[in-house]
Amino acid sequence: MRTNLSKSAYKLFHFLACFAIVVAVHGCASSTRITGTWKNPEVGSRNYEKVVIAALTDNVRARQTVETDMQAQLQQRGVEAVRSIDMFPPTVSSKGGPDVNQLLEKVQSQGYDAILTVALLDEETETRYVPGNYGYTPMTRYGWYGRFRGYYNYWYPTVYDPGYYTEEKVYFLETNLYDASSENLLWSAQSQSHSPASMRKASAKLAELTVAQIAQENLIK
Repeated sequence: MRTNLSKSAYKLFHFLACFAIVVAVHGCASSTRITGTWKNPEVGSRNYEKVVIAALTDNVRARQTVETDMQAQLQQRGVEAVRSIDMFPPTVSSKGGPDVNQLLEKVQSQGYDAILTVALLDEETETRYVPGNYGYTPMTRYGWYGRFRGYYNYWYPTVYDPGYYTEEKVYFLETNLYDASSENLLWSAQSQSHSPASMRKASAKLAELTVAQIAQENLIK
């Protein structure tokens, strides 16, 4: 777990760009789940009320989608949340997020007390075999005598739908909550998104799970 926002921002700057294109799902339901969480034992219980959301990516669409979904979930719980993309809109020369020092200066000067970051840690491609299906053609006993049709059906009663191989994507993400004043890491969660049907659905589910977990840890209302 990282305890400094600056190091995390530089190390995990490229994230979620791969979610910008819809991923095809071959017979496997998409799912997003939190696989592990950590809370700074020195934090205790404190309700952070003003949070800046920063998706660490230079993909504008992914950044906007993730920050919007996190903002919506936080606002539903009465937290004043702002997207970093609104504080530092992308330009033609710089589509990514702001310089970390500029971000911190603006966050602190405007009275925000926490920063929530989201980053893609890794992605994997899994090959899965989908087995074929067998079906049995019912037949009267000895029905094949005397005719080709009956004989053929006797020896070939099984209808087989062959199996196939399919590739599925698994994305590993990390969400961190930092104290805006000290820059210390307050809480961290890692999650998996398995074969997401789209960036939008994966982002919405991630936001729902993340904010609910932060609330459970008594860090927001």
